[in-house]
Amino acid sequence: MDRILRKLCILMLLMASNTYALDAIKTKDNMHINGVGDESSWDSANWYAIDKLILGDMPSKDDFSGRFKILWDEQSIYLLVEITDDVLFDQHVDPKHFYWDDDCLEIFIDEDASGGEHQYNFNAFAYHVALDNQVVDLGIKNIDGTENFVLLNDHIESSWRRNHDSLTNVTWELSISVYDDSFEFGSNNNKPVELSINKKLGFMLAYCDNDGSKEREHFIGSTEIEAVNGNKNLGYITADVFQRLTLIN
Repeated sequence: MDRILRKLCILMLLMASNTYALDAIKTKDNMHINGVGDESSWDSANWYAIDKLILGDMPSKDDFSGRFKILWDEQSIYLLVEITDDVLFDQHVDPKHFYWDDDCLEIFIDEDASGGEHQYNFNAFAYHVALDNQVVDLGIKNIDGTENFVLLNDHIESSWRRNHDSLTNVTWELSISVYDDSFEFGSNNNKPVELSINKKLGFMLAYCDNDGSKEREHFIGSTEIEAVNGNKNLGYITADVFQRLTLIN
């Protein structure tokens, strides 16, 4: 009886966990990253919502709403993201300067789904993809202890377009090369991993929304994060809050 109760408790915890499962179907198409998403394989992929509040207050659907699909092949993870955002705002010219306070997609990837801390290392990645398609993450701290923001534009190819019928609706399309925790910034030996069926990764998608303020007004993600000391903004610190993504055929 105790064993049955224990299994039920574990099942309930898993159901309530922020690591609920996502699936990515293997694409049958040659993917073109053009912000259109016109490959036939997208029709077979599931939509997942970006609707969990991380920071700020919950915006109205006219202010922000989002959803995404995932595909894969041996070389890349592919995202198709539909965003409704009434104001597209990019106030910082330098892509490494307060990039989280501009409108941007944030893509979290843990290659081996091992979890753990990654704020100042590459155990996992928290890619910020700006409106000008620049890609930034935190790297290993500088010698003097200051934070080191690094451009990783070769990891992600992205393109976005406005919907002509509704100018507040934007479609992003992205191709992501997946690197493991052996990645060293600036090294010539970095190579993305080859992806395969049944591989599991840690994954989360989020959006920084700013309608013209000095700081972002909303930060919305794809998974519910349990607050620690009142703080849910944990994805850039630990991969333990990521979802589990499985690559299927």
